Amino acid sequence: MSNGLLAVLSLLPIISVALFLVILRWPASRAMPISYVVALILALFVWQVPFINVMAASFNGLVDAIELIYIIFGAILLLNTLQESGAIHSIRKGFSDITPDRRIQVIIIAWLFGSFIEGSAGFGTPAAVVVPLMVGLGFPAMAAVVAGMIIQSTPVSFGALGTPMLTGVYTGLSGDAEVLAYSQSLGLEWLDFIAFIGAKVATLHAIAGTFIPLILVSSMTYFFGKNKSFVEGLKIWKFALFAAFSMTVPYWLVAQYLGPEFPSLFGGLIGLAIVVSAAKAGFLMPREDEIWSFADKSEWDSHWVGRFEMKEKVIEGKTMGLVKAWSPYILVAVLLILTRLPQLPFSGMVRGEMATFTLSNIFGTSIGQSIQPFYSPASLFLTVSIITYFIHGMDRKSYVNAWKSSAKTIFSAGAALVFTVPMVQVFLNSAGGASGYDQMPIVLAEGVAALAGTAWPFFSTFIGGMGAFVAGSNTISNMMFSLFQFGVGERIAADPTWIVALQAVGGAAGNVICVHNVVAASAVVGLIGREGEVIRKTLLVFVYYALFTGSVGYGIVSFSKTGYINLGFIIAATIVACAVGIILKHGGRAKA
Repeated sequence: MSNGLLAVLSLLPIISVALFLVILRWPASRAMPISYVVALILALFVWQVPFINVMAASFNGLVDAIELIYIIFGAILLLNTLQESGAIHSIRKGFSDITPDRRIQVIIIAWLFGSFIEGSAGFGTPAAVVVPLMVGLGFPAMAAVVAGMIIQSTPVSFGALGTPMLTGVYTGLSGDAEVLAYSQSLGLEWLDFIAFIGAKVATLHAIAGTFIPLILVSSMTYFFGKNKSFVEGLKIWKFALFAAFSMTVPYWLVAQYLGPEFPSLFGGLIGLAIVVSAAKAGFLMPREDEIWSFADKSEWDSHWVGRFEMKEKVIEGKTMGLVKAWSPYILVAVLLILTRLPQLPFSGMVRGEMATFTLSNIFGTSIGQSIQPFYSPASLFLTVSIITYFIHGMDRKSYVNAWKSSAKTIFSAGAALVFTVPMVQVFLNSAGGASGYDQMPIVLAEGVAALAGTAWPFFSTFIGGMGAFVAGSNTISNMMFSLFQFGVGERIAADPTWIVALQAVGGAAGNVICVHNVVAASAVVGLIGREGEVIRKTLLVFVYYALFTGSVGYGIVSFSKTGYINLGFIIAATIVACAVGIILKHGGRAKA
């Protein structure tokens, strides 16, 4: 079979997701079983993978799905606990005291707090934390999910203390003699070589991330505003750019001088401190007559509202201070950092041999995985929920209600996830069949590379994004494609470290449209069946991010041959010029 036809066939599971979930607008619970069957047929009859291997991959996916459902349950339980304790009322009042403007609130919560949570935990945890928090503050569920997905771009490459780089790129490149020789030619030890690539990744992210807060607020005002106007988001362009730089400047500096573990964590934390302080001082804030909010809830589109209804609870005679109300989220952040820093003993306690359950050689195959339930963010959510019962002085009835309502909400998420994740595992574990073909993602990437030639940098980010879209992880995308991207870079006589950096950036951007991240984020707020609608709203953000960074990357690797006048820099400059032009035209203050 020709490589071109094989590449087209390997694309079918992705096409089926796009067709049924995004175009035909089927709910994930109906679309994903079809995608799973397509991947199953290809694996069995084209790749000729043994049936037992396909079943082992599917079972592995079910285990992953259960872990994901566990995280969703923990996130819902924590939010319900805060609702029942009255903390959500205090948190909402705290934001209203800073500003009732929803545009400012979404930047602080999603972009800054979300980046900090991504840096400390990763793996979809920001959506599990910030999405329900925004719903608790009065955002439509759909708006909260879209916002939670949009920000999962810039901070993702350094999420979970640099896991996509230190595990993804590290594992993807390690063991290859050519890569090792290249790193030695630069005079770099292996970990220094990964940090060297990470510095380039941060540069690309810092450039593209500049416009993410502005895109975030403009998307919200366009899709969920009463006037359906992106211009209403542009009105706070000064504050949005200020918030962007408050995060990306320390983020970039940390990546250059401290390595890939802390850029997102420190960038989000420092940005949060700067922007909240500035907002309280009134710096670049909208005037009182320019405050923007959603229309009355009675006017919301029914598609925006999830099955999870957030009822703000006010306990008579009991006023909760902001520090006490925020203490559960502060505890979550602290515990995430403590359990993920390898220098501290807590990491070994939750990830050690006694805390790890290994599923090896499933059904007699080489497929397996390790389960670390105490390392999961869900265990931290449950722990903090129990602690909150005591520190917020909750009564037993209210706390039982939080558990009951969380249990009811979680069941609706299972139907989609039990097919989504197994489909991913079959897609990824399709190598080793009697046909001798490589795994489907690599076959697809090779087909694209053959067509792209020297224009590959434009496509490298999209390949990284495709990996994350399917696998649900920047880390796994980097594992799959880093060595392939390095090899393509050498074949087209481009700096291979920049090509690997583009892979990592594209893999991060792919989280914006990643199917099972969307399913998980939607399930947290009970927005089941609208996953395709979320992806349609975030798809252009992914295209912007992948195209912009791909163009910058092409310009950089072509600079030694063509100078500044090359197609990559021209496209990137055009994107910036268009953005500046739109801001100047529509970003002026509204008339009083």
